[in-house]
Amino acid sequence: MSTEALARIRARIDAIDQELLGLISERAKLAKEVAAVKAADGDRQFYRPEREAAVLRRIKERNPGPLEGEEIARLFREIMSACLALEQPLSVAFLGPEGTFTQTAARKHFGHSARVTPLGDIPAIFREVEAGSCGYGVVPVENSTEGIVSHTLDIFMRSPLKIAGEVTLRIHQALMSRENNLEDIRTLFSHQQSLAQCRGWLDHHLPGIERVAVGSNAQAADRAAAQAGAAAVAGESAAELYGLRVLANRIEDEPGNTTRFLVIARQDSPPSGRDKTSLLLSCRNETGGLYRLLAPLAEHCLSMTRIESRPSRRGIWDYVFYIDLLGHRQDAPVGKALQQLEQDALYCKILGSYPEAVL
Repeated sequence: MSTEALARIRARIDAIDQELLGLISERAKLAKEVAAVKAADGDRQFYRPEREAAVLRRIKERNPGPLEGEEIARLFREIMSACLALEQPLSVAFLGPEGTFTQTAARKHFGHSARVTPLGDIPAIFREVEAGSCGYGVVPVENSTEGIVSHTLDIFMRSPLKIAGEVTLRIHQALMSRENNLEDIRTLFSHQQSLAQCRGWLDHHLPGIERVAVGSNAQAADRAAAQAGAAAVAGESAAELYGLRVLANRIEDEPGNTTRFLVIARQDSPPSGRDKTSLLLSCRNETGGLYRLLAPLAEHCLSMTRIESRPSRRGIWDYVFYIDLLGHRQDAPVGKALQQLEQDALYCKILGSYPEAVL
């Protein structure tokens, strides 16, 4: 390609960049106008998850390429995050410390203009959101390889918080250390879920090495950075944060390894057009009890995407069922089914309706 042709293309790129800058600035000014109108009306609900989800879906559907839909949606997420920060910066708590997958999920959902706060454990995230110190929290709830995060579900039984959104994150695990070789590793730190997700690889490449479960993968990286002969399994970003060498990447046993996170808040979300509803149910311990309990979902043609049993802690062999179903509680079929469940179930708690994960 000639120098003249390259110059013409670059000049066109410069012109498009200038046009984009003008349009983004105009969008930001409109966001400030929205904030002024809401303030005049006494409306303090600046973040609208259902609207963001609908916008991102529309962008992905209308994307002409060549960039992938997910990539375009991520760009728009950051634009919306920056514009929302002009109205009111969001405060979001996540399972810390810095460098955890939960932090990555929080950034993926809220963008990099949100103010994110690392907390030491899942109960602390619930407490901060309940107290109003943070507007939202992000907590892990299930992994495609290792299943449910039971601690999160158990807290919902006694928390007044609602589910306002969900995030799915493809999980790639890395082995990192101060050492240069696998032969020099004597102790391995990681969260118990990550150790389980990489069990096959670790059995083959690091047999007999002591494995120590810690509260988070970032904590594991911190421990590995402080101890000779130690290594951690964590996300690759933790290696940079804690000054470790990546000795092996993508060591998870399942290539499709994905974790689902929930966004918790003091209120759930209005309908977005593609939603889920989560609830806790219990029934009498008798023949056909669960079958009768779930009958309203079948009667109203609702699709249940997950059911998980957890001890109720009210008595021996007494259980509650965590259920995800498609649809919003304001949708007529879902609303009718929930009304029947509230009448028939021994215990029924609606955890919230929220947009399905877009990214």
